[in-house]
Amino acid sequence: MPLIEETVLPGDSLLTLPVVIIGNGPSGICLSYLLSGYRPYLSPEAIHPNPILHTKLEEARHLSIVDQDLEYLSEGLEGRSSNPVAVLFDTLLHPDADFGYDYPPVLHWKLEQHNYIPHIVLGKGPPGGAWHSMEGSMLTISFGDWMELPGLSFKEWAASKRRNIKSDRVMPEEIACYYKHYVKVMGLQKNFRDNVYITSVSRLYREKDDEGRSHQNEDISTQHLEMEDGQKSLIKRNWEVRGYQRATDGSHVPFCLFAENVALATGTFDSPGRLQVEGEDFPFVLHSMSDFGAAISKGKLRGKADPVLIVGAGLTAADAVLCAYNNNIPVVHVFRRRVTDTSLIFKQLPKKLYPEYHKVYHMMCTQSHTMDSNQHSAYTSFPEHNVLSFKPEMKCVLQSASGLKKILKFSVALVLIGSHPNLFFLKDQGHSIGHHSNQPITCKGNPIEIDPYTYECTKEANLFALGPLVGDNFVRFLKGGALGIARCLAIRQKKKHELIESGDGGGEGVP
Repeated sequence: MPLIEETVLPGDSLLTLPVVIIGNGPSGICLSYLLSGYRPYLSPEAIHPNPILHTKLEEARHLSIVDQDLEYLSEGLEGRSSNPVAVLFDTLLHPDADFGYDYPPVLHWKLEQHNYIPHIVLGKGPPGGAWHSMEGSMLTISFGDWMELPGLSFKEWAASKRRNIKSDRVMPEEIACYYKHYVKVMGLQKNFRDNVYITSVSRLYREKDDEGRSHQNEDISTQHLEMEDGQKSLIKRNWEVRGYQRATDGSHVPFCLFAENVALATGTFDSPGRLQVEGEDFPFVLHSMSDFGAAISKGKLRGKADPVLIVGAGLTAADAVLCAYNNNIPVVHVFRRRVTDTSLIFKQLPKKLYPEYHKVYHMMCTQSHTMDSNQHSAYTSFPEHNVLSFKPEMKCVLQSASGLKKILKFSVALVLIGSHPNLFFLKDQGHSIGHHSNQPITCKGNPIEIDPYTYECTKEANLFALGPLVGDNFVRFLKGGALGIARCLAIRQKKKHELIESGDGGGEGVP
């Protein structure tokens, strides 16, 4: 909706915040935790199983990890993230987890109020982000312990709530409740604003000729000079964040605030992947598990003779297969890859820990349409097939790898081929800050390009990104982004205070 009257968020004074965090999922929560002054130290009795890392930690035991050289600490470490600080923080919180060990963290946490950096966390819903909208009947891929945030054990929290955690894997609703509770118990509520929708994040500029004049909101956060051939030089200033907050009566209250730094923590569930084929916009073609679950709960698929058409070979598609199977709904499962493709996610999951997904994979392999199984069975797979189009009479045109076409009748189609972040509020939807310029940001193929130790965008100063936006899709690893950003901002805050104390305002309008 258009911004009618631009104000700051209700309850906030008109000022320039050091940090605005966009997204209140685990990435945003963890970053808020560190910016609130919580600092990790090596525990007195802890011995890290990696002797080289432990020696490095001992060298500066008196310093918090935030105050140490992250590049030095992370050197030589290996893990399931391409971001070195993510691997470092994970091995401090879950030593040797990938080898099956359940070692306790080697860190303990202290709240140091003097390290607090003022910030605000903006989210569309309650703290926890997309975890509140995930299908509640499925188990998480990661163990509950791996999705906990620093300073609060998930198992201890579950026990205190008298929740019976039956296995290492838990339901998304448990994790969503944990994240919401985490914000309260850690005293972070004052930094969070819920029901907030961002419409634009833009950089403010001004001409160098105006540098000596008095301007509202001018302060020492003014950024470096940019020179262009023969043109007036411009100074990059603060970020302007616009949007609206949904009030309890349903009305929309517009706001505008300013920030020295913006951290993108929006995750990857905003825009479901699309096939981009004819008929995909028909109302019977769905793109999310929540829509599928709603259709089942409303009884729309009860008694239907035609199967549900599920497109995709990832874990969300497997969840949909299980959901249909458990509700006695026949399934036609279409996917582009061969069942022997080594990149299929099922190949990376241990059978003992993920029996339900291996059950789906077994069906994908053994109940193909090419076999003698009854076409009207509860499940039929179509490996190496693409969807060419959807027809209004609830039919789908498929094409095999050899070029043969086939028409199938279905009751509802469910396209689950991944999702992409929606950065519409940035200039050019953020295309310019990815590894491949002028292409959409995706978590695997084109994440945001960052400095590996500060998580600052290499193509845009004072803009940070963490979590799935930089390729860390697992909560285990997104916490490293919070560590890198917190260290970077702490260093800059210290330098700013030193400038102020020395009386050098830099000519930027500081009284």
